[in-house]
Amino acid sequence: NINKASKARFQCGSRFLSSQTSLEQHNNFHYDEQSHNGAFESSPPEPNMTSLQLQSKSSMNLVASIKNTLSHILEHDPSVIVFGQDVAFGGVFRCTTDLQSLYGKDRVFNTPLNETGIVGMAIGYAAPSSGSDGGLAIAEIQFADYIFPAFDQIKNEASMFRYRSGNQWNCGNMIIRMPYGAVGHGGHYHSQSPEAFLTHIPGIVVLIPRGPVMAKGMILSAAKSKDPVIILEPKALYRAKVEDVPDEEYYIPIGKAEVMKKGHDVTVVGWGRQLTILEKACDMAQSEHGISCELIDLRSLSPWDADTVENSVRKTGKLIVSHEAPITCGFGAEVVASIQERCFLSLEAPIKRVCGYDTPFPLVFEKEYLPSEWKNLEAIKHVMDYSK
Repeated sequence: NINKASKARFQCGSRFLSSQTSLEQHNNFHYDEQSHNGAFESSPPEPNMTSLQLQSKSSMNLVASIKNTLSHILEHDPSVIVFGQDVAFGGVFRCTTDLQSLYGKDRVFNTPLNETGIVGMAIGYAAPSSGSDGGLAIAEIQFADYIFPAFDQIKNEASMFRYRSGNQWNCGNMIIRMPYGAVGHGGHYHSQSPEAFLTHIPGIVVLIPRGPVMAKGMILSAAKSKDPVIILEPKALYRAKVEDVPDEEYYIPIGKAEVMKKGHDVTVVGWGRQLTILEKACDMAQSEHGISCELIDLRSLSPWDADTVENSVRKTGKLIVSHEAPITCGFGAEVVASIQERCFLSLEAPIKRVCGYDTPFPLVFEKEYLPSEWKNLEAIKHVMDYSK
């Protein structure tokens, strides 16, 4: 069910392309040796959300926001295809419901249960070939827990495409979406948070939204990126969080954190679903103990905004980083190491990580495993006590 134009682009993502490929659209290449992240395009500016909220908007949950944004992209760009396991009828979480009936079987279709094949096909479709530009491939992996078979395609093909060609071609125009994290009953194989594995790959953009408004802006930014983008969607929030999403287009900057809540005592950093936990912890710290927390959503993990975190820690002198993934070598360790280097003389207490344990994700002990608001509150109190 793939038309001829699309078929011509389904080729092995590993093959070298003609050196005559135009450079005109790829002139922003750079490599930041210190951060190890190469080839990220310049990102759009932060949207004025206050102004956007005065415009027309629609109340929707995370599922509806994702589906509507995908529909918008499909409608305005005929090169876009959406594919993955069961996406034709909407997928497990119904994020692609009705898209096939609206845009046809050539553009929205199921794939075999083969994550390597899904990502490899996305690379082949997104890469330019025979003098023509690649199309925008939006692949869905049913659960982030099953991304591991596709790591060879992500690491050895997608991430190196631009770099190994000296910026003559790329396989941007490629988005991989996947639900991640705890959901209350997922157990070992439907609850994992693999973001640290992905952020260790130079040349891959990794984004994590915390809600419907953020998801729309991130997907639209990802669709404009000339580097492969992975979007980890917190599945526990798919139907749990409803927001007023602006109807017009807006773009969440890649590589820019957001200060959600201003404070002066402790800096608290997280991403994705964990922000709902951290908001509760910060509120309890303020109401019960008079502790003012500055809460930061990283939003983008690769590249990540160390400057915003540094500026906050220089003010507060204290830092807590929290995530669901196991603590050892989790992305929080990168945040801690970088901020310790930048802010050593400003720190008033050891940096604390409040994370998952170094065990497989448990089923019956999920509540004990997760870094709850209570665990984070204790960490906030600890760093305050230490600094006295």
